[in-house]
Amino acid sequence: MTDERYMMNAPEVAAALGVKIGMAYKLIRQWNTELKAQGKLTIRGKINRKFFERKLEV
Repeated sequence: MTDERYMMNAPEVAAALGVKIGMAYKLIRQWNTELKAQGKLTIRGKINRKFFERKLEV
């Protein structure tokens, strides 16, 4: 098993994208809204790591 966690928090998203924490939270809210519309479980302030990686591939 890898050391990577299932969910990413805002500081991890900010570091990965090179943006400020506030922008990371804004993106997480937007993506969680998208996931919720698909019927997925979301956690406020966190994003699924695989979903995040798929969003970056686009």
